[in-house]
Amino acid sequence: MGDVLAGFQTVWEFDTDSVLIRFERGIRTPKLLQALGERHIPYEALSAVELAPGKRGTVVLRAVPRPGADPLMDVADGQLREGYDPYRLVLPAERASLAEYYAEEIRGALGPHVDTAAESHLVAAPAPPLSFKAYDGKASFDGKAVSFRWFWTGASSTKWKAGDQRFRIDELAGVEWRSPENKGSGGTAAKAAGTAPAEDPEAPGADPKGPAGKSTGSKGSGARNSGSKGSTAKSGYGHLRLVPRGAEDHPAGRPDHDPAAVVFGMGYGLVHESLPFAAAVLEAVRASAPAPCAEGAPAPARTPAPARRDPADIADRIRHLGELHTAGLLTDEEFSAKKAELLAEL
Repeated sequence: MGDVLAGFQTVWEFDTDSVLIRFERGIRTPKLLQALGERHIPYEALSAVELAPGKRGTVVLRAVPRPGADPLMDVADGQLREGYDPYRLVLPAERASLAEYYAEEIRGALGPHVDTAAESHLVAAPAPPLSFKAYDGKASFDGKAVSFRWFWTGASSTKWKAGDQRFRIDELAGVEWRSPENKGSGGTAAKAAGTAPAEDPEAPGADPKGPAGKSTGSKGSGARNSGSKGSTAKSGYGHLRLVPRGAEDHPAGRPDHDPAAVVFGMGYGLVHESLPFAAAVLEAVRASAPAPCAEGAPAPARTPAPARRDPADIADRIRHLGELHTAGLLTDEEFSAKKAELLAEL
C-alpha cells in the first residue's frame, strides 16, 4: 500500500505484505514501546484487525497476532496493560473512516491460516545481548545461554547455596514471565512445545520477596494461562522462570526459592526490561528445539559446552559464602563443599 497512518505516539507504515509499526520517543510513550522502537509485522502473522471506539474522542485500530507468531505477545500472554499493547494504534475520532479503510485493506491481505497457530515465529524478538537487574539477581542473555548472578542483598539462602546459574538454550523448553503490574494471580508459561509445568501450591507464610503464581494450560505452542490453584500472588511482584527441557510437567516451586527464576518488583525488572528479555529467550529456545526423530531412531546426543569462570567472580562468590557461613546460614559441611566446587571451576 505504501501509506502512512499516524496516531498518538505510534505510526503505522503499510507495505504490500507487512506493516512497520514505529513508536515515538517521549514522556507520553510507555517505556516498553520506546524500548521496542519499531516492529516489522508480516500480514501472515495476524489473525484479525479490530476497530473500536476509544476514550475521550478517539478510535482504536488494533491488529490481532496469531498465537505462536510473536514471541513477545506469547510470553506476555494477555498481561500487558492496554497502553503497552504494541499492536494498538489510537487515532482521533474524526479519522475513524480512514482507520476503517486501512482495517479493510489489512483484512484483505491476511493469509489463509488466520484461524491456526503459527508453526514458527514470524515477528522478531529484540536481539541479544540483553540483561536486566531483578530484585534478587542480574539476568543476562548472550544469545546462547541465560545466566543468573545472585545479589547478596536480595537472593534467598536457597539461591545462594545453589550458586550462580547458567542455562544453555538447548537445555531449555521455554520461559515463564509474570508481570509485576499484574493484579491477578495468573502467570504465563510460553514454551517451544509441550505443556506448561504443573503447579506447586504456595506454602503458607509466603516470602514477601516473590509470589508463587503459576499458570498451566492446554498443549500447544505459544503461551498458556489459567487461574492458579490454591496459590496466592502478591500484586506488585513478578518473575521470570526458565523451564528446563524434560521438566515441563514437573511441579515448580516458589520463584524466590527456584534457582531457575529471578524475582522482581515494580522497581526491579520492569516490564520494558524483563519482557523483551523473556521474548528473546523464547525465540532462541523455539529456534533450537530439536526436530522430531524418526520412530525408533535414537535422539542425537548433546555435547556439554564447558564454561570457565572468571577467577575474580569465584573469589567474590567464596567471600559471600563466607559471609553466609559466618551468619549461620550455611553449615561447615555446606560451606566446605560449595567452596570446593567453586575452586574446581578455576
